[in-house]
Amino acid sequence: MLVFLYPLMQMSRETVLSSFTLSGRIARVVMVLMLVAFSLSAVAAQDSDDADDAVAIFNEAQALHEKGKLAEAIALYEKAINALPEFPEAEYQRASALQSLGKNDEAEKGFRRAVELKPDWTLAMTSLGSLLVKRGNFAEAEPILIKALETEPQNPTALTALVELRLTTKASKTVLQDLLTKVSSLTSKANPTAALWLAKAALESALGKLEQAKASLTNTLSLDPNNRSAMFQLADIALVEGDLQRANSLAAVLERSGQNKDELYLLRANILAGEGKFEDALKQLDAITKPTAVALSLRSQIVANSSQNPADLEKQLETDAMNVQLLGRLCNLYRKDDPQKALAYCRRANAIEPTNVSHAVGYGAALVQAKQYDAAVNLLRNILQKVPDNRTAHANLATALFQLDRYAEAKPEFEWLTAKEPTLAGPYYFLAIAHDHLAEYMDAMANYQSYLRLADPVANKLDIEKINLRLPQLQKLIKEGKGKKN
Repeated sequence: MLVFLYPLMQMSRETVLSSFTLSGRIARVVMVLMLVAFSLSAVAAQDSDDADDAVAIFNEAQALHEKGKLAEAIALYEKAINALPEFPEAEYQRASALQSLGKNDEAEKGFRRAVELKPDWTLAMTSLGSLLVKRGNFAEAEPILIKALETEPQNPTALTALVELRLTTKASKTVLQDLLTKVSSLTSKANPTAALWLAKAALESALGKLEQAKASLTNTLSLDPNNRSAMFQLADIALVEGDLQRANSLAAVLERSGQNKDELYLLRANILAGEGKFEDALKQLDAITKPTAVALSLRSQIVANSSQNPADLEKQLETDAMNVQLLGRLCNLYRKDDPQKALAYCRRANAIEPTNVSHAVGYGAALVQAKQYDAAVNLLRNILQKVPDNRTAHANLATALFQLDRYAEAKPEFEWLTAKEPTLAGPYYFLAIAHDHLAEYMDAMANYQSYLRLADPVANKLDIEKINLRLPQLQKLIKEGKGKKN
């Protein structure tokens, strides 16, 4: 007798519900068959023909369910329930089929009835708790999922649903770390599901463990190469790290499938905002059919970021002192004109969102503008350990080291910049000066020449004149064989 038990749950970026493994399904099939037998023995007083009919109808419904004929399967499940009113397995399967059809109101009633009939059945509890999380009913879902996990501590579906609940309700770091420990225990065992790796990555991202999160997402994609939730998470991490190129690449892959359009609009809006294209970002947000709190927050952030009047932003901050978007914008606006003020705003933004690399990078840039070079070097080096490809951090670290006359240390930073953006003139100029100070005259000459080739003759007129005055002396030193040889 073939039994088709597992519910067909659709997973979104915010929903990290676990899929059952094949072995898990087989085990649950056996369990349901046992439970069906138990249910029948419990109603032995009822007419045996009715019970036999209910089981036969249930099995026929299962076969249709497995073939994807959900409406027909639902009709037969209902017929089985009419024949045997206390039939939790039929209630559960009917609810699963209804959920697959998007009829969540009816599915919820079915899962509730299954739990009512079998209060300790973890499969039914898990499905009910997971659906309640999906519907945003966190207060009721929490005790149900906790009970399921107390009964079955290594229940991956209940655990991933609880992860989503904790992340959405912004649980404390202690709570998230405890969940991460439990999820990590399951991923360390044989055959962890893609959904478990996805849940692990979501927790790691929330805890600021971005490198670990990227590794977990790599494992997710190795099991499920087309997992859109994993790609969205990777794109979110790229945005936090300031890697807009990587975020754009992932958005292009996601766009080709044409699904999750609202999420894709939001991702595109974030990328465009990061590029300073605020009007284009707002157009993407306008295209979202059902704006979420995250989308509305981004709109407010863009409005703040597009403002060029610090006084207006400071006035808004008086009534919203913890608004990290306003603090970040003021950090940027005051960086040149009032570095000390910029520092204060950058420090506050970084304190509120310590895992947001952009705030830390802004703080480092403000330290450079305030000529607090030693502090900037320490902070920026710490940042680059976490996000080694952040161009802004490299540029500011190079500047700070250069201003401290630490040319040997500044040199590799400028070399990194020239390698990443070979058509940008500025880094060649400072790299040439660093080589010049280190008596590496051949390298200095080569980089001066690169700068002259790329520099704007009007905007960079003074620097070009300085170089032209230096080149004859440099050529003489090289001709005389002076300077260090690399």
